Amino acid sequence: MIAVIKQGTSEKQVENLIQWLNTQGVSTHISNGEYSTVLGLVGDTSKIDIELLENLEIIEKVKRISEPFKNANRKFHPDDTVIEVNGNKIGGGNFCFIAGPCSVESEEQILEVAKRVKAAGAAFLRGGAFKPRTSPYDFQGLQATGLELLMLAKRETGMPIVTEIMSTKHLPLFEDVDIIQVGARNMQNFELLKELGRTNKPILLKRGLANNLKELLMSAEYIMAGGNEKIILCERGIRTFETYTRNTLDVSAVPMLHELTHLPVVVDPSHASGLARLVKPMALSAAAAGADGLMIEVHNNPQKALCDGAQSLTPDQFDDVAKAVNTVREAIK
Repeated sequence: MIAVIKQGTSEKQVENLIQWLNTQGVSTHISNGEYSTVLGLVGDTSKIDIELLENLEIIEKVKRISEPFKNANRKFHPDDTVIEVNGNKIGGGNFCFIAGPCSVESEEQILEVAKRVKAAGAAFLRGGAFKPRTSPYDFQGLQATGLELLMLAKRETGMPIVTEIMSTKHLPLFEDVDIIQVGARNMQNFELLKELGRTNKPILLKRGLANNLKELLMSAEYIMAGGNEKIILCERGIRTFETYTRNTLDVSAVPMLHELTHLPVVVDPSHASGLARLVKPMALSAAAAGADGLMIEVHNNPQKALCDGAQSLTPDQFDDVAKAVNTVREAIK
């Protein structure tokens, strides 16, 4: 349920209303927009008398929300959420590139890639330290050493870092990580999501391989219910019957998510196609659809990459893609 507060209402009046609502067994979420203030009611709202609420002097209108995702719902929070990390913004018209290798392999590799993607316009450095692999015999990442190398690249370039977490037991190692990524395979690892809800770090939440948008938003709700509202959603392709590409990029997810939620939406065209030659057209289509950012895998020597070399761009290719994407974004403004 949401209650829209009339303009000119004092903070004391709103505070008194919130206190009364708390006695009715519901918690509240305040969204102060440019033109209105929205009070979101979370919990068992069946006991709330809508007519009584509507007749209050400070209430403009009351509406029940049927969707199970409350905090992530745009009706709760009409204005776009903007995530800011070290001066870099995502959402609300702010676009960013998140780029780097699938896996951190060496100091030389991560430093070279970091410097090149920054020069091409990337705001964030991505790199896998802990790697979820389908086969237990594949390279699993450098883990704690990989995180140390990412921190080194951050000190050298000033770029905030994005890296994936695999387990709640690894959280102490992520204290200096700027954005924690939840991979597609962990999108419904609810115990992990609950723990991340207790942190104060931005979370980049990837859509699962076979999950719909409602399930993605419910996973975001798990994190937000714990108190952490700094969520970035990521469309990274879903599994379909198509075999020519690794996954199928759901471009329609971008405008649909923007309609449903206030959270920023970025797209990962690298995992979506699994083929480096398709990253550029997929990136352009995502930008045209209104994505708030792109997450692209870049390796200084893709042919010798220990993980996902087939979908990784070279630094020169990334520079070309970034320029083309910026051209598209200017064209659709």
